[in-house]
Amino acid sequence: MPLTDDSGHENISEIDVSDEMRGSFLEYAYSVIYTRALPDARDGLKPVQRRILYQMDQMGLSPEKGHVKSQRVVGEVMGKLHPHGDSAIYDALVRLAQDFNLRVPLIDGHGNFGSLDDGPAAARYTEARLAASALDLVADLDQDVVDFVPNYDNQFMQPEVLPAAFPQLLVNGASGIAVGMATNVAPHNLAETIAASCHLLDNPEATVEDLMRFIPGPDLPCGGVIVGLDGVKEAYETGRGKFRTRAKVAIERITARKMGLVITELPYMVGPEKVIEKIKENVSAGRLKGISNVQNLTDRHHGLRLVVEVKNGFNPEAVLQQLYQRTPLEESFAINAVALVNGQPQTLGLKHMLQVFIDHRLSVTRRRSEFRLAQYAERLHLVEGLLIAVLDIDDVIAIIRSSDDAASARERLMVAFDLSERQANHILELRLRRLTKFSRLELENEASDLRAKIAELEEILGSDILLRDLVKEEMNEVSARLGTPRRTLLLTAAGGDASVAALPGGTLAASGKSSAGVDAGIALAAALPETNTRRKGLDLEIADDPCVVVLSASGGLARVAEGEPLEPGPRAAHDGWIAQLSTTVRSQIAVVTADGIAHRVEVVDLPALPRFETGLSFAAAVPAGVLVHSDTPAVGLLDPAADTVMAMGTRQGIVKRLRPDVLTRDEWEVITLDDGDVLVGFGPCSDDADLVFISTDAQLLRTPAVKVRPQGRTAGGMAGMKLAPGAEALGFWIVEAVEESVVVTVAAAAGALPGTGQTTAKVTPASAFPVKGRGGQGVRAQRFLRGEDRLDLAWVGNAPARAADAHGMPITLPTVDLRRDGSGVGLSHAIATIG
Repeated sequence: MPLTDDSGHENISEIDVSDEMRGSFLEYAYSVIYTRALPDARDGLKPVQRRILYQMDQMGLSPEKGHVKSQRVVGEVMGKLHPHGDSAIYDALVRLAQDFNLRVPLIDGHGNFGSLDDGPAAARYTEARLAASALDLVADLDQDVVDFVPNYDNQFMQPEVLPAAFPQLLVNGASGIAVGMATNVAPHNLAETIAASCHLLDNPEATVEDLMRFIPGPDLPCGGVIVGLDGVKEAYETGRGKFRTRAKVAIERITARKMGLVITELPYMVGPEKVIEKIKENVSAGRLKGISNVQNLTDRHHGLRLVVEVKNGFNPEAVLQQLYQRTPLEESFAINAVALVNGQPQTLGLKHMLQVFIDHRLSVTRRRSEFRLAQYAERLHLVEGLLIAVLDIDDVIAIIRSSDDAASARERLMVAFDLSERQANHILELRLRRLTKFSRLELENEASDLRAKIAELEEILGSDILLRDLVKEEMNEVSARLGTPRRTLLLTAAGGDASVAALPGGTLAASGKSSAGVDAGIALAAALPETNTRRKGLDLEIADDPCVVVLSASGGLARVAEGEPLEPGPRAAHDGWIAQLSTTVRSQIAVVTADGIAHRVEVVDLPALPRFETGLSFAAAVPAGVLVHSDTPAVGLLDPAADTVMAMGTRQGIVKRLRPDVLTRDEWEVITLDDGDVLVGFGPCSDDADLVFISTDAQLLRTPAVKVRPQGRTAGGMAGMKLAPGAEALGFWIVEAVEESVVVTVAAAAGALPGTGQTTAKVTPASAFPVKGRGGQGVRAQRFLRGEDRLDLAWVGNAPARAADAHGMPITLPTVDLRRDGSGVGLSHAIATIG
């Protein structure tokens, strides 16, 4: 119908359809890209996520408050901030609460918020409130830390970006599909991302390789294994890359006659029902062989547990490789890190992503400091006026009583006491109770505190170094409060070239400890050599091939194909072993624990790991306690059928050489220990070897093994080292080649707790220590400096010695000191392990 103007004349406008479509499509694309699909690189949030968190903060839904209906939150967000449907808002809210979706959930949900296999309940059935982590995203919004913009109808104001105290884009990742572009960022560990941010803050020229020392790879919410880090490194450098994720699987004996594959962690966003469905589908089609049953034993107490029963006569490792190939137990993840930077979509590498966050935090901290400085200055101005009024209160009262009105009183006060208008108004509002002597002291103390705070803020704002230190301090505080151990195991490659980049909980096999005290999980067959698992005939019975059983420094057990002896000591931060034993796959060995008990173990039950030129990866090693059902740490390995003489030493200085014996029981004593005594060393010992004790008071006893006669298994040993009162044996070693061995000792400060307060270290040739008789105190191994009173660590073994800190990073040891009783060299970092 023709259009008409006010006078009734027709007004027909011709429009080019192609131009109109082009313009409309660009407007739509712009809207999707900037207001819906892509996150802001500063706070890592999409607009709907930001509006949900902001509105919940405005509603007072803090973690200590009660939950409210999700429908109420959705309604508030839709009515005030987000002009879209309630289903889109609720879907975003649900995702913010799912612990299997986000590495650090931002909403504390109450009710059915869905699972990997099922969707959530309707918004009217669930309840929500902010999680503790969300408070760090919305903190200080009332202190002018970010800009506010109008909402869609100009009735309310909303933050353009949230302050974000941690790198949210990296920590929780992001995914979204816009017009002509998409984003997909994997979740990462919060503590690792903050550590990398602090490093970049101190070292702006840091490379991606430097940052990957702190962020070795993604840390997925459900754990699992990442196989191959080339794609991860490419993504960190360019913003785009691809890697493979695998389930974490262990081979266990599920019944007396059957082996099974126990799945405890799945790839990112893969549910157990989907895996079971695929397994059954492939078994029915004949594409999967050797599987008799699959059970879902998942519960709330033990978490995920899928058990795949393997038919007798089939190789479990080969069955597992089939599962990796034909089921979602192995999935790909493509990183495409696209986010908004200064309002423009950009593809971001790791350094660029962290730099945007750091710049944002510097801006937030600076603006907050400026706001607080202005507030403190304003308050100080008023307090100084009040102090003037209190000091001359009689004159103030006289002026006020003799004035005709408040305006006149204000003018007279300003003239009489040289006050500003704000000070005069504040005095006029002064209550009589503030005229006491106590109130005057309060005002003076407040003024003093305000001047100190103002001076501190002015110093921070005037120094870029202090500002950066403050940002770093606040980020470290967030890391200490919200940081959790790593869940995802990282393997640098699949097959025979695999090696470990990082273990769950920060666990490094060289140290045997994690930053959070969590043992490494079992990642069986994640690093199985392809040549052993993809050849024809894998479904045959496992052959009784020669192998070497290795006990790692972290207490893990694994078997390795027979070959040249593994070199002692770690070749990388994550490699290390304390004992190895040559045997065959279908034989039995015994694990000796610190309580003097030997536990029989089937070698075939141990994971088969590949041998590497640079050492051995213990990612798939089974913790010894799992197989021997003991919480006591393992100290050595024993072949029950061999005729090898073994030696052992205890904390109380007892030494024993064990005569070979043949036993059929599953557990037996190798020594009878006194109450409170434990083994501190165990290993094979020839008559030509030397036995070495080192005590906490820096005494070293080297005595010939031939002086200790072999005894039966129930004997309690004999006096090995005479210990001074209050001292105990720090360790016991069997040295076969003295000329090739060194002694490493680490002294600690007086009064420091064990494992802390390390001050100096010393490396000495083992040959520098004379041979002494059994039962003596030995000779001094290190002279203590002022403030030192004990040894914290010691180690004896083949040179060169290597040391690592609690995070597995290498620490350079001092050069060899030929003096047996010299003092040590100062340490810059605490040593956790020596190998």
